[in-house]
Amino acid sequence: MFNFTPLLGAQSTSPASQSLLEFEGGVKVLIDLGWDTDFDVAQLESLEKHVPTLSVILLTHATSAHIAAFAHCCKHIPLFTQIPIYATTPVISLGRTLLQDIYSSTPLASSIIPPAALSEASYSYASLNSHAHLNILLQPPTLEEISQYFALINPLKYSQPHQPLPSPFSPPLNGLTITAYNAGHTLGGTIWHIQHGMESVVYAVDWNQVRENVFTGAAWLGASSAGGAEVIEQLRKPTALICSTKGVEQTASAGGRIKRDELLLDMIRTTISRGGTVLIPTDSSARVLELAYVLDHAWQRESSSSDQSVLNTARLYLASMNAGATMRYASSMIEWMDENVVRDFEAEGAKSSNNDKQHRRMDSKQMRRDQDNSRPAGRDSTPGDMFEFRHMRLLERRSQVEKMLSKKTPKVILASDTSLTWGFSKDALQRLAADPANLVILTERSGSADDSIPEAGQGLSRILWKWYAEKKDGVALETSSGGQTIEQAYTDNRLLRFVEHYRQPLEGKELVMYQQYLATKRQLQTTLQSGGDTMLESAADAIDESSSTSSSSEESDPEHQGKALNMSAALAQARNKLSGNKEITGVNVLLRQPGVYDYDVRGKKGRDAMFPYISKRRRIDDFGELIRPEDYLRAEERDDIDGQDMRDTNGEKQPGLGQKRKWEDTSLPSPHGRRTSIGSRKRRKFGEPDQRGVNGMREPNGADDIGGESSDESDSETEESSIGPAKINYKDSSVQANLRIAYVDFAGLHDQRSLSMLIPLIQPRKLVLVGGSESETSWLAEECRQKLRSRPNDEGTVNDIFTPVNGQTVSASMDTNAWTVKLSDALVRRLRWQDVKGLGVVTLMGRLGVSNPPEQLEADSLRRKRQRIIKDEEDASKPEDFQAMTKPAPELPPILDVIPASMQAATRSVAQPLHVGDLRLADLRRILHSTGHSAEFRGEGTLLIDDLIAVRKSTTGQIEVESGGIRLSDLMGRDREESFQAVRRRIYEGLAIIAGG
Repeated sequence: MFNFTPLLGAQSTSPASQSLLEFEGGVKVLIDLGWDTDFDVAQLESLEKHVPTLSVILLTHATSAHIAAFAHCCKHIPLFTQIPIYATTPVISLGRTLLQDIYSSTPLASSIIPPAALSEASYSYASLNSHAHLNILLQPPTLEEISQYFALINPLKYSQPHQPLPSPFSPPLNGLTITAYNAGHTLGGTIWHIQHGMESVVYAVDWNQVRENVFTGAAWLGASSAGGAEVIEQLRKPTALICSTKGVEQTASAGGRIKRDELLLDMIRTTISRGGTVLIPTDSSARVLELAYVLDHAWQRESSSSDQSVLNTARLYLASMNAGATMRYASSMIEWMDENVVRDFEAEGAKSSNNDKQHRRMDSKQMRRDQDNSRPAGRDSTPGDMFEFRHMRLLERRSQVEKMLSKKTPKVILASDTSLTWGFSKDALQRLAADPANLVILTERSGSADDSIPEAGQGLSRILWKWYAEKKDGVALETSSGGQTIEQAYTDNRLLRFVEHYRQPLEGKELVMYQQYLATKRQLQTTLQSGGDTMLESAADAIDESSSTSSSSEESDPEHQGKALNMSAALAQARNKLSGNKEITGVNVLLRQPGVYDYDVRGKKGRDAMFPYISKRRRIDDFGELIRPEDYLRAEERDDIDGQDMRDTNGEKQPGLGQKRKWEDTSLPSPHGRRTSIGSRKRRKFGEPDQRGVNGMREPNGADDIGGESSDESDSETEESSIGPAKINYKDSSVQANLRIAYVDFAGLHDQRSLSMLIPLIQPRKLVLVGGSESETSWLAEECRQKLRSRPNDEGTVNDIFTPVNGQTVSASMDTNAWTVKLSDALVRRLRWQDVKGLGVVTLMGRLGVSNPPEQLEADSLRRKRQRIIKDEEDASKPEDFQAMTKPAPELPPILDVIPASMQAATRSVAQPLHVGDLRLADLRRILHSTGHSAEFRGEGTLLIDDLIAVRKSTTGQIEVESGGIRLSDLMGRDREESFQAVRRRIYEGLAIIAGG
């Protein structure tokens, strides 16, 4: 059984992706945690309902469309951090920098509390109901918390099957196996192969078959150096293929990657020659590596040439909050890139290293010391620092970006993000939009804009893409160096609206309402989480809640475990716990209320008639009892963890919920996880500036006049204002846009040709199409139906292709009919097993009959007698055992027995020999070489042996052996008949010949 439910991204213009896969036995696998750039909590409601029943979570790409909601779910959804999560190492590292960049760049990422949640949890909402939108923000995760969340993800490598561990509230996985394969598109991008029983599911969303400068192609046809024409065996013929449909309406550009890079550079050259600035919006963790590599190497080639180049007159910048961390992570993960790319990187690094050595020999020690002191940090290009670019300046602060934009010189800016909703790209566009000499280059299609929604609510990227697609204001046509026509759309003084989001601290009734909401969420989280291991509880409540949940979990119904309580029941239970009423809490008042040592048990029944005792529940897995690693720490390690907050606050204990604090202490956590007071913030503001960057790393000194600048007051005030309860306010502004708009496809996604070619080669039994617009999904579904019908060996019908919408569940399970039969002992003794690539294969033929009830009953009675002897008398006298003994006998399966001798002659003529296995011509060639035969490939799928015998393998797997004419020289040498029989014998040795009878 296999059901598929898309939660986000199906037949929608939204790039966000969330998919739920359900297998037999209630095993649920969630793939991806994408989120739109609006960061609307309503999009996560369906996901939150499934969290208590999830078994495993898988992540595919380190982009906002696949991982943006990860930190929000970890912080605000109970039980989410208890679910095992799996991803590749690049997705973990680059995803961490992406989310740190998002939460540092815009307050909108904190997400607005829904009005329904405020009205249910707050008593003050009725008095403030006159305000339509309060826009109160949730508390965002700190940078340290984001790092801790990503540390929970289990890293995987490509092509290594892994059996994950289930979540505490998940049913047994029953041999669920996940395998990651390279998807291209991003560094560490994954195509997931999931095997569960007879279901083999391939999840391939946002992949790219074409090799790029940094990223290798998808693993459909094996490694990039293999050059195979068939899909690898592990991904071939799955029971269900889940594939995205993005980019299906566009065709691959002529010339491929080289022409694409030349087109981008030609657009930059023409803009720089006019004295303009080029803005390229991109993401901050994935596709930015490809763009940065292309541009920096173009600047290196131009600077090394003797001719005067246009690119040398402009500066190259990369503006992102975590650009330095992203490049450092990318430099340490070269093994995830293509082999040819790694070889080129190492060659360039060795060449630059030799040049530096020759240059240093010519200098004196003093000159060399001066050169090293004046050289900016991170400018040496060595094989270990592949993404330490020589010509690209990294800007990680808003003040650096403002200073760079204020200079009236030609420049090229790579800025985050692609949607132009958050990040430095929106600020740069606002400053550059009015100048007609400037150019913005879109690298991805932003989807069709909705005419029913005003342009102010659609997002800047969709507005610019709409203007470029319409070309109402004219087109500037230019010719590139390769003879291609460059199209750039004019904007002609059109109005471009910008919305600026900024935080504002809560005051008055809004602050009281937020505190009531936060207290309600704390109570709910305390109720739902078992063990009480949360920072939102006080110490006494945490111990009490841990004890109550551990004792009640043993008596609860296992069918209802893992199901979250509704809001009203959870709040009622939490309020009863905090009320301290003896009539409500019963005998538990002896544990919950301090100073109470007596309780009247007269007239009480059941649990209230005895002293309460809490039995801790032990959790076990397949390896035994679960242990807590923190219980086995050394003294110095325990001091580093437990005593960190005490040392940071000079031994002062942090106030808990409801406790008083000093007048000058605001008890607000700092961005580094510490609690600071007003005085300490004032001293920091008027004292020495903080030298740490956004990601907690110190900035390199002396990078240049922009990159080496230290942080100023605007950055520190921004960090301080992002702490504490706040709401979001909007400030609208508009600019008359006169710049040009161009498009170069750097999305790195599959196109129409790749999908049309690979899907028939994969040969899936069921095809589920997601991750695209409605028109793209409909076009690809019809195209696949036509191709499947045209193949004579396929049994695909129209019902084999599914196009679900968000929230719709489709059944894509394998259509099989299975029966259970029992083999007789005589038939089992006659079985002859054969080994085929590590698998045991056998064929059998017998007569099907009804099991003998007396024999079955006798065997059952003997088994019960053995159990009585082994068990103790006390266990044997239990009512459960008596009920098991008196239980009616189950329905007996049919039995397959040996065919009688009178029927063997008739069945022998019916049984046909069957060859099992998959013979590879490369393996046959190696075997024949070892036995003294000559074997060479002649054409595709043809092996010529001893210049006499040709062995061919068709696309359907059929092996054909042919022998050519005989020559006089052949008669004097090896016998033709001997060679033919030897080749045939070697072929049969690689296959298992099985037949009945």
